[in-house]
Parts: sequence; structure tokens; C-alpha cells
Amino acid sequence: MTDYPISIRPFGGHAVLVEWPNIVDEAILEDIIQFKSCLKQRFLDPREWEMVPAYNSLTLIHNKNIIEYRPIKAKLKTWYGKREVAKLANRYLWKLPVCYDLDFAIDLEEVAEKLGTSIEKIIELHCSHVYTVYGIGFLPGFMYLGGLPKALEVHRRAEPRLKVVKGAVGLAGKQTGIYPQESPGGWNIIGNCSIPIFDANRDEPCLVNVGDKIQFYSISRAEYDLYKIEGEVGIYQFDKIKLDA
Repeated sequence: MTDYPISIRPFGGHAVLVEWPNIVDEAILEDIIQFKSCLKQRFLDPREWEMVPAYNSLTLIHNKNIIEYRPIKAKLKTWYGKREVAKLANRYLWKLPVCYDLDFAIDLEEVAEKLGTSIEKIIELHCSHVYTVYGIGFLPGFMYLGGLPKALEVHRRAEPRLKVVKGAVGLAGKQTGIYPQESPGGWNIIGNCSIPIFDANRDEPCLVNVGDKIQFYSISRAEYDLYKIEGEVGIYQFDKIKLDA
């Protein structure tokens, strides 16, 4: 197990932020997830603490009390040094359908022109890679997916839209992701996923966790319409594969 130089700082009265080196690295993400699991199992009561991992940080939030920063900082440093390999929650590879029809993929032609390639090649590349969920935020259920092939890297839009529709699949820099609800946004939209990854009415609103994997596959407009109906009535069967621990 690699020890990383972590830093700890207050993040408001009820939270502290633990930070790892500021690089996108799956080994760092794995260490963050391991430390989170270790804290939950050995040191911090999960009924009192919320723990939010993302990219190179772990935010610890106490649900009730103001945190005494110096004591918790000292404890976290000690706990990190004494951490052991923890039993992790199950992680999955989720295979998600995307319709790249130009009615949905409103930036696809422009992206193809910017990247000097064809629409077909963009779809092929987008579907051929497996992405890692590095963070969930911005909107409830918005997954920041790393592992985008370099050939698909494109800058955010110069002018963000005031309205991006629910399910829109976008590209921005080295990332791809799905808008779980209608919102403003500046990512380049290349398709739409009609199944609900986030639903506030479910016992577990967000099905996917940080550390899970995502792979997209292309569907027709007719399949999109069918899956949308199945998702709305709650009978869509998610395609997921349990990953080895």
C-alpha cells in the first residue's frame, strides 16, 4: 500500500477536507476509497459522518456537531498511517445505452469538425473505452468520468447553455458524463442516455458509486424510446457486472 503525502484543512465548521496529490490517478482514487472504508469500519461512526470521495480528496462532514479541527487533524494523520486494507463495498461495471441521433447530439457535428474526424469515429471511440467514476457532484448523480481517449478531448463550450436536457451525454476536456436532470451546462453534447441513473424517489437515489466503471453502447432512436418508457415505469433492467475486489 503506497503512502501519499496527504494534507488536511478545515472546510467550514462541520467538515474537513483531506487532499491527496493533485493528479488524476486510479491508484490515488483507490487509496482514497480504501481510507474512506477504513474510517467507516474502524474510526468514524457512519451514522454521524458523511464521507465524500472525489478525484484527489475525501471530504468528511459531521452531521450534527462543529468539528474541533486540531484534534481531528491529528487523528486523521495517525489513522492514515495505521490504515489497513479494508473490505470495500461491491463495485460494478455499468453498461449504459446512448442514442447518438443528431436530434440529441446537438454538438456532435461541431465536435467532429473540431477534432478533424468523423461522427462515426467519435461514437466508436466513445463506446470502446471503459471509464472510471472519479466523482459525483455538481448535480445530484452527475458522474465525472475519467479515462476519455485523447482523440476525444475537446474544450468546454465557449458559451454555456442555460438549459441542457436530462440524460444529455457530454464531453469536456479529459472527461465525459451524463446530465442527470435538466440544468445549465457547458459541456459538448454528443448523445442522450434515456435511463435514470439518479432518482430521488429510490431508496438509493444514485445507483453508481465513486470507483465504479462505466461503458457506453450505441442504440437506435426506437431503442431509446423503449428504454425511456421502461425507465419511467421502473422496469428497465440495468446491465451491470460485478468487478473483482
